[in-house]
This record gives sequence, C-alpha cells and structure tokens, in this order.
Amino acid sequence: MSLTRRQAAMAALAAAPLTFAATGTAQATSLHRTRTLYIAGDSTAAQKYSDVAPETGWGMALPFFLRKDRSVSNHAQNGRSSKSFVDEGRLDVILRAIRPGDFLLIQFGHNDEKVADPTRYTEPWTTYQDYLRLYIDGARARGARPVLATSVERRKFDAAGKAVPTHGEYPAAMRALAQEERVTLLDIQALSIALWQRLGVEETKKYFNWTATEQDNTHFNPPGAIAVARLVARELLRTGVLGSQDLRRLDETIPESWITWPQAAA
Repeated sequence: MSLTRRQAAMAALAAAPLTFAATGTAQATSLHRTRTLYIAGDSTAAQKYSDVAPETGWGMALPFFLRKDRSVSNHAQNGRSSKSFVDEGRLDVILRAIRPGDFLLIQFGHNDEKVADPTRYTEPWTTYQDYLRLYIDGARARGARPVLATSVERRKFDAAGKAVPTHGEYPAAMRALAQEERVTLLDIQALSIALWQRLGVEETKKYFNWTATEQDNTHFNPPGAIAVARLVARELLRTGVLGSQDLRRLDETIPESWITWPQAAA
C-alpha cells in the first residue's frame, strides 16, 4: 500500500462519525448491552454452507464457548487476504456496524502469501502490516478493541513426523506489529502447530477436511473447528480480552452434532 493511499484511508477513518454513547441513561444502556466479537478473516474461520459440508470454519464453533451476552458476528470469507478484504469493502461493513465495547478479531495470512496474485498478496514486513493497521485503527476509532490472531497452521509434517510451519514470516510480522501497536495477540499459529504435533501425523487427519474424495490439509471438519475455536477462546481468557464470566465449556466436550451448515443464500 502506498503512503498516500494509507494516509487517505486513515483520513477517512478519522472523519467517520464515532458512536460513543452519551452520558446518563444512554451510556448505562451501552455499558450493559450485548457486546459482539466481530471476526475478520479467511476461509479457516469462515461460515460454511451445506454445499461444502463437512468443511467447517472455526468461527462457526466459537459461539459454543461464549456466554449468551457475548455474540459472534463472523465476517470471515473464503480466499481473502488482509488486502482483498479491505479492497472489497468488507472492513467498511464491519466498521459501520461495530460499537464501543465490541471486539474485532483479525486473522489473515493464508492468502496474503499468494505471491502470484496481486489482488491478495502482501509482503510480511510492509504491506501486510500496513493493511492490518487499517483494522486496528478502524476498530479503535469506534471505541472497539482490536485483537490480532496469527494464522492457524496447516497440517504438514516432515519425514520424521515433525509438524512443519507453513506461514513464513507472516506470524512474526504480526507479533511484531502487535507489540508495536500495543494490541493483544492470540498466537494461534504457535498453539495450533503444537496441537498438531501432539496429535501426530495420523490423528490430525481426523481434524481436517479429509473425505473419500478430498485430502484438505488447510480447512477443518467439525472436530478441527471445535479444537481451534477452543484455542481461540482460551487465549481470549488468558490475555484478558474476555473474563471467566464471558466464557463457558472450555474443558467440556462439544458434540459434533452442534455444528450445522445452512443453505447458502440464493
């Protein structure tokens, strides 16, 4: 992203009206209303529909770990990068809806890596961080709390059975940005690769979208989505983004039957 373009984007965010509650009754109502956790991300988190079942995004399972007064608004979309999500106006949709006290959970990296696609590619230490700042600044301008999450790992093992990282410099670039911008970081990349290592080569197949016709080492089935959502929920608690009063079932078995795939909109 050019400096001029980023400056224009920042100016637009600064000019947008804020939605802080007024004093008195309105303020009290705002403080006690349901707070929403918005997800901006890619296919690993996205809502899936009946035509691709059993493929499941971890964002579909996250509500099982939150209490009723903490709702999830999942805007993650298949195939998007931090850049294409912005360029398509999807961040704008979130910023028009998000309110003070809400959360914006940001997970990109899988598609930012696609060097051959200029509509999605970002460079880890420059444009990737520039685009992520748009999410951070946009949430903060509206009184919401941004939260960065490193990309969940793919299923990849070497010949010795060691889980292999696949995201290059993107997790490190996000970690550095989180420190620089003082944003809470959920290190899902580190936690997920550790989980895949514990499970091993064969057991991890039960967590990814392996079917009779497909061997998908990126996207999850219901057990995988539930497992990753549990990692996210535990990190939200550990980092203090949410408290114990906001969460539930962190150590309970979540039945796969709770996952449902609606019909895609016409």
